[in-house]
Amino acid sequence: MDFQTVQVMPWEYVLSSQALSGYQENHVRWSQSPESHTFSVDLPGFRKEEIKVEIEDSIYLIIRTEATRLSPPDQPVKSFKRKIRLPESIDMIGISAGYEDGVLTVIVPKRITTRRFIEPSDVPESLQLLARAA
Repeated sequence: MDFQTVQVMPWEYVLSSQALSGYQENHVRWSQSPESHTFSVDLPGFRKEEIKVEIEDSIYLIIRTEATRLSPPDQPVKSFKRKIRLPESIDMIGISAGYEDGVLTVIVPKRITTRRFIEPSDVPESLQLLARAA
C-alpha cells in the first residue's frame, strides 16, 4: 500500500467562523503564492446568486450570503458573513471569485513591486541635487 505525503506550507492558515448557522464547521482557508493570496470557503447549499463578495474601503474582503426570493420557503434561512482584512500590496483591479461544487474561491493578486539597486560605481563622483524651497 502506497501512502502519499502531503506537505503543509507554513503560510496556510484556517480561519474559523461561527457565523454560519446550521453548519457544524465552516472555515475560510487562506494561502498565498508568490503571485496571489487565495481565500476559499465551503458554502454548500447556496446558489451563486446568494453569495456576495465585496471590498470595503480597499482594506477588507467581505464574504456574505443573502437569501433570495427564490429560496425554498420550507428551508431554514442560513447565513454567513466574514470580514477579512486584506494584506498590503494587493492588486484591487485583479481580484476574482468563483463558486463551484459548494466552494467559493477568491483570488487576490499581489501588486508586483520592483526594486532597483544602484551600483556605487554607476554614481558620478560629483552628484548635485537641486531642490526648490516651498
